[in-house]
Amino acid sequence: MSTTILTYLGAVLYLLTAGLVGLSLFRRTPGHSRRSIGLGLGFLALAIHGVALYGELITAAGINLGFFNAASLTAWMVCALLLVSSLGKPVEVLGLVVFPLAAAVMLLDLHNPGHHLLGDEASWSLRVHVTVSILAYAMLTLATVQALLLALQDSHLRSHHPGGFVRALPPLQTMESLLFEMIGLGFVLLTLSLLSGFLYLEDMFAQHVAHKTLLSIIAWLVFGALLWGRWRFGWRGTTAIRWTLTGFVVLMLAYFGSKAVLELILQR
Repeated sequence: MSTTILTYLGAVLYLLTAGLVGLSLFRRTPGHSRRSIGLGLGFLALAIHGVALYGELITAAGINLGFFNAASLTAWMVCALLLVSSLGKPVEVLGLVVFPLAAAVMLLDLHNPGHHLLGDEASWSLRVHVTVSILAYAMLTLATVQALLLALQDSHLRSHHPGGFVRALPPLQTMESLLFEMIGLGFVLLTLSLLSGFLYLEDMFAQHVAHKTLLSIIAWLVFGALLWGRWRFGWRGTTAIRWTLTGFVVLMLAYFGSKAVLELILQR
C-alpha cells in the first residue's frame, strides 16, 4: 500500500477517534463501548501512521528529519503516549485536540517533503539524544493540552456554568494531578535530553544550535520552577497553567522554531 493511501487512511482514523472521544464526553449516557472502540481506532491509526512515517523517515542515505517529518514523528509519539496512558488513566479527552492535529501534520508531511538527513555516520549518542528530545517534547505537548483543558474547566466552574463536555471531565483535582504527572515526566526527559547533549555532542553552543540550546535551557528552568513552586508553595490553577504554557512556547521555539527558520526560510 502506498504512503499516500496510508497517510489519508491514518488521518481519517485519527479524526474518527476524536469524534468517538467527543461522543463519549458530550453524551450523558455511559459510553464504555464507544470509548473502547475509540481507543481501538486510535491504536489502529497509530499503527498506520507509524508505517507511513517509517517510509518517510528511513531512506538509503539515512534518517530524514526534515521539518514536517520531525513534526509527524513528534505527533506520532504524542499520540502513542496518550493512547497508552488512556489505558489506565482518564486522559483520552486530550484526543479532542491531539488526534485532529496529528491528522493535519500527517497530511502536511505528505505534501511538503523535506530533507534534513541524519546520516548513517551519526553516532549512537546523537541518536539517543534526538530520541529523548522528541519524547520530552511529546510529553510536554500533552501536558500543555492538559493545561488548556484545565483552564477551560476552571473557567466554567468559576462562572458556575459547567456545561457541555466540561461536565464529563474528571474532577478538577484529578485534572491537576494528571497535569503535574505529565510535567514531571516531561521535565525528567528534558533533563536527560540536555545532559545527553552536553555529554556526547561536540559543542551545544555552536553557532547553528546555540539558540536551540539556550531556549531549551530556559524552558527547563521554567518547568523546573513550576515543579518547585508546586512542591514549595502549592502552585495550582491559573499559576500552573501560565507557567506550563510559557514553558511550552519556549520549548517549541527551541526546536521547531529554529528548524522552521533554518529549513523553511533559510533553506539550509
